[in-house]
Order: sequence, then structure tokens, then C-alpha cells
Amino acid sequence: MTPAAAKGRPLLRLEKVVRSYQSGEQTIRALNEVGLEIYPGEFVAVMGQSGSGKSTLMNILGCLDWPSSGDYWVNGENVKGKDADELARLRRETFGFIFQRYNLMATATAEENVEIPAIYAGKPRARRMARAVELLGKLGLKGREGHRPNQLSGGQQQRVAVARALMNDPPVILADEPTGALDSKSGEEVMKLLGDLHGEGRTIILITHDAQVAAHAHRLVRISDGRIVSDEVTSKGRAAKPVQAHPREEEGMALPGFGEAAKMAMRALKVNIFRTSLTLLGIVIGVASVVTMLAVGNGSKQNVLDQISAVGTNLLSVRPGAPGIRGSGDIITLTQADARAVEGLDNISVAEGERSGRFTLRYGNTDYQSTVTGTGPGFTMARNWAVAEGSFFTDRDVAGYAPVAVIGKTVAGILFPYGVEPVGQYIQVGNVPFQVIGVMAEKGAGFGGQDQDDVVLIPLSTGQVRLFGGNYVNAITAYVTDISKIDDTQAAIEDLLKARHRQEDFSVRSMASILQTATAMQNTLTMLLGTVAAISLLVGGIGVMNIMLVNVTERTREIGVRMATGARTFDILLQFITEAAVVCTLGGVMGVVLGVATGLALKLFGVAIVFTLPPVVLAFGCAVATGLVFGYLPARQAAQLSPVVALASE
Repeated sequence: MTPAAAKGRPLLRLEKVVRSYQSGEQTIRALNEVGLEIYPGEFVAVMGQSGSGKSTLMNILGCLDWPSSGDYWVNGENVKGKDADELARLRRETFGFIFQRYNLMATATAEENVEIPAIYAGKPRARRMARAVELLGKLGLKGREGHRPNQLSGGQQQRVAVARALMNDPPVILADEPTGALDSKSGEEVMKLLGDLHGEGRTIILITHDAQVAAHAHRLVRISDGRIVSDEVTSKGRAAKPVQAHPREEEGMALPGFGEAAKMAMRALKVNIFRTSLTLLGIVIGVASVVTMLAVGNGSKQNVLDQISAVGTNLLSVRPGAPGIRGSGDIITLTQADARAVEGLDNISVAEGERSGRFTLRYGNTDYQSTVTGTGPGFTMARNWAVAEGSFFTDRDVAGYAPVAVIGKTVAGILFPYGVEPVGQYIQVGNVPFQVIGVMAEKGAGFGGQDQDDVVLIPLSTGQVRLFGGNYVNAITAYVTDISKIDDTQAAIEDLLKARHRQEDFSVRSMASILQTATAMQNTLTMLLGTVAAISLLVGGIGVMNIMLVNVTERTREIGVRMATGARTFDILLQFITEAAVVCTLGGVMGVVLGVATGLALKLFGVAIVFTLPPVVLAFGCAVATGLVFGYLPARQAAQLSPVVALASE
């Protein structure tokens, strides 16, 4: 029994600990029935040759690995049956690790490396920074806080590792071959540091194969072939006043954890900026495609709806010919008398018969072919189309077969350029002179893209006698007062005309139903465009997953270091999911900007574009969700790694 045994309960205690590994069909025992007690304040060297089991013993002591059988107590707490997060808590509260190869984060500064254990302990940022600067100053690295590992010598890197081990003020320091990668001078400095730490009352466990290094310890445990062969107090044997384990601090909440994870993610992504950029490109293209495609689809939909709305949605259009047969002027089944009868129905404000044809117009030396439509005075109300200049013809004009015309803006612009006032002028329609009494307000493109302003409107009676011939019409347009009753009104018109004609030689179409059909078709088109774009976003997500899997493989040792310093499974999971989310969030923002810019560029070339907030939010949200979904599998793989396996990775 060592002098420290008199102090009471051991700090660390192993009883009949076996650690075995399976190699093919062979079982290898790295530790075989090991029993060991280490008391507070001791400086213990575990010495043995390569393959003796000393590193396995250190991993068991530091809760980086767990026994295959036997028991291990840390401060009276049996580790048997504890899950990964409970072992992480023990590491965080009890141990500080000093590794032979330093295991510093290459992308982090000295200060940031030292802070890592405190991050997982949930300490506030200000306290972490102050503590890191203080420790680095005590270890002779003042002014080097902002240097990265590749800017420091081997001895300085090991001092950073020592500072990191001390960050949470642990009672036990585990040093695995701490001088193995150092020159003799730096090695002596590190051993002096360990001696000073022991003098402060910390329990030091030193793993080494070097007898000169082991001579600094006060107790020497020799191990060979997985068994402890000797345990003796050296000439320096004296236990210092032990450092007591501190009560556990409340761990950080999710939001600070996410903030730190995002900061570390940005730092990690900068290391392989080219690879990150390629990954970003996939997300950017995917999001931009969704934004642009949906804007094009919405623009096309709005364009069609505007065209139909320009004609009017309160309209019922009666066409000659049986249902399913395209009506034309050659089908003689409707008359103006039918229009007057329809106008007498309930819920019909006005109904006008129409007769159209193509004629050559002439004014002065200008000839122009346009559509000439014969109709009645109720046309402006039925079509919700105002007169901009002059007036519309009246019932008196219709009754008197007046040769008057009201022209559209397109016709007015072609026949009367150079500021000539159209109203009062005479134009020839065919060979018949008509006086222009009005100009219609600009209407724009109608359903199907036809220019509604390219028209000449004349009294129906005049057109039938002097231009068209015959007393039939090729359409009746009825304006419905209450659109909610449009279906009933349509049925009433059908019943009326069947009674008048004694057969169904006409068809009635509702502009509202046409609007619904067009809306459904455009929604389908928009969905198709969005689906095609979403596929590119999916491909970008697969790229994210591939890159994150590569990251996990390349950074396995880093994962081990994080676990050794107290990271829980959730911390590792959060770290790598955050990295994927950061990539996709950046890609989402850039993709939205590119998508909007592309849409605006297409608009300059005459493509109908309508940007709305939901598609933009949807595209951005899908990008972030892609990062979370496709980043989960690599993150889960990283979180499930064993600390000892991860630390052994090259």
C-alpha cells in the first residue's frame, strides 16, 4: 500500500478489469485481470513497452474506452453501464488529457483550442476567453494566443495542449507519452510543467515507455502483456495535497451551443474553400432554379388570368352550333331576337348579339386590315370597357342604321398618327364610309394573346345591312349581375334557347369556368416547373451529404479530441449538422439572390415573371432542410464513433 492509501477512498479504482478485442477468430486481451488504485494527489507513471497495454489502460482510466469485464470506479462512481453521454460528463469533470501528438485543431488559434473543453462544459464565452488567456500566459505563451498550431513550435503546441487540459480545472491529468514528439529540451520543460501541476495538488497519470520520463513520477506502475507486474513508490514518493473535484456546472443551453457550432463550422469550411464552393454551387443552382421556375410559372399563370379578367369573368358567351362543335359565322342559329330574349332573364343586366369579320380600313393613304364587330349599345357594360374619347353609339344609331364607328387604340394609332384627332373623321370600312364617334380605352391583350384594341365597333344593324349580310349573329354576350348565381343563369339561358329553337343548336360558356380551368392548368404547369427545379436541389443535397461524409472521414481524430474534452453525442451531432446547415443556408441565400436576378433578367426579354414571397421562403426553407436531412447521416456516423477509435485514426 502506498502512503496515499492512508488518505481514504481512491480517486480511481480498477478491479479485475479485462479489455479484449476480436481480431478475426482470435480474441486478444489487451488488459488481463488488472487491479489498480490511484489516490488523490498522486503522481503515477504507467510504464511499459509498445503493446504492453499501457495505452489501453490509459483509455480505460480516462473513460475513452470501457472494460470488457470487471469494474472501474471514478470518485466512487462505477462506470459500468454508463452511456456515451455519462462517460463524456466524467471526462469533462474529472480528466484533462495531454496527448503525444498534441491533437490541436489546425484551423483554430491557440486560444480557441484551449477553450474547447469549456465550450462543452457550458461556460460563458467571456469566462472561457479570460481563462484561456490566463492559462496561456502562465505557460509562457503570452502574445501567442492568436497563433495557429502551424505557427508554433512543438514545445509551444504541447503547452497549448497542457492549457487545454487545465481549462476545466480537472483534478486528474492524463498524459500519454507527452514528450514523445519533442526534443530533449522541450521534453524537460513539459515534465517540469507536470511536476508543477502535481505540486498544485493535481493527480498526474503519466503513460510512457521511457524510464527517464517515468523517473519524474512518485509512483511507478509497470505493465507487461496486459498485466501489472509491479507497483512501487519511487524515491520521490510523496502525495501532494489533492485538488478536489469541482461540483458540476449547469451545462449550456441549445442556443449558445448552436452559436459555437456555427462558428466552428465556418472555420472548418474555410479550410477546404474550393470543395465548399463546389458544394455551395449545387445548392445555389437548386435554389435559384426553384425561385426562377416558380416565378416563371406564376408569371405565366398571372398573364393568362389577366387576359381572361380583361375580357370579364361575369360573362356568359352563347355561340352558334351544337355543344362540342366550334361555332363560326357560317352557322346560322342565333339572332338579335335571341339576345333580347336572354336580356329579359333574371340576373342578366345586358345581352348583346355580335357579328364580326375582317375588313380593310382606309384613312387617307393608309390601309389597314382589322376586325370589325357589329354590336349594340350595351357592349361597353357587357365587356366592362369604357370609352376614352368621344362617345359610344346609341339605340337610336342602331335603329337608324347609322354609319358610325368606335375604334380601338391600336386602330387609332395606325390610322391617325402625327396627332390627328380621330373623333369626327371618316374612315372607309371595305368601301363603306363610317364616321368615327369615339375611341375605346386601352384594353391590352385578351385571352389567347389577341390584341383587343385592334377592333372597330359599329352598330349591329348597320353591319348586317351594309357589311356582313344576313340577320344572324355569331355570338351573344350576356353580363351576369350576381356571379354567385352564374351557373343557375347559364342553365336558364340554355332552357330559354332550347324552347325558342326547339333543339340544342348552340353552346353556352362561362368565363368564370374558363378562368378556373386555366388556373388549374397553370397551377399544374407551375408545379411541374417547381418539381423539375426541386430535383436539382435534391442533387445538391446529395452533394452535401457526400462532402459531409468526406469531412467525417478526414476529421475523425478531431472528433476523438472533442469527445476526449467532454463533447456529448449531441454536441458532435450538432457540430456536423450545423456545418451542413451552414453550407445550405449560405447556398440558400445566394440561390435566392441568383434566382431573383435571373428572373429580372428574363423579364427584360419579355418573359412574364411574378415574384411572390412563398416560393422564395419555400426554396430557402428547402435548402436549409436539405442541409439538416442530408447532413444527419454523416453527423450521426460521427457522433457514434468511439473516442478511442477516433483518436487512433490517422
